[in-house]
Amino acid sequence: MRAITGSKPGSARRCRAALLRWGRRFPAIAAKFAHPQRPVVALVGDGAMQMNNLAELITVQKYWREWSDPRLIVCVFNNGDLNEVTWEQRVMEGNPRFPTTQDIPDVPYARFAELMGLGSIFIDDPEQLGAAWDTALAADRPTLIEVKTDPEVAPFPPHLTLEQAKAFMTSMVKGDKGAGAVLADTARQILKGITP
Repeated sequence: MRAITGSKPGSARRCRAALLRWGRRFPAIAAKFAHPQRPVVALVGDGAMQMNNLAELITVQKYWREWSDPRLIVCVFNNGDLNEVTWEQRVMEGNPRFPTTQDIPDVPYARFAELMGLGSIFIDDPEQLGAAWDTALAADRPTLIEVKTDPEVAPFPPHLTLEQAKAFMTSMVKGDKGAGAVLADTARQILKGITP
């Protein structure tokens, strides 16, 4: 993890240098114990939630009443895919998506949080996202926001190298089943980035 200086003096934010960290624990809990008077936000994928973080929600449920500010917001991006690995294989290796190793079970994360008495919000429409964050930031308890996302949206780095672009195109022509949707969405992303 690395620190990113916040806009307020003395504030810091932590983010992972890369999303993929097999078996890592849930650092938001450590941040909350270090600063129980501040809200904490964790942005995680569904793969990470299934590896460790569902169990860590139990820890949150146990201790949240001890925090002077109970707001710990967990936003789970649920796409049913080990997406970082999928795209690493496509962009770095030029291999098509291999569903047998990438598909993960569809877990109702928001319902899991609700069963433990935490706040829970489920979103499957991007128009609901702003209101969901408003609700979570105003909550009197930790809240999990589950956001259904499209696994075929390419999470390209800001500066894609020529080698990565070539490998990506190679993976598409090798028989990647999502190639049509991926290429159409990629074209939309590129055009959106260069047009006003």
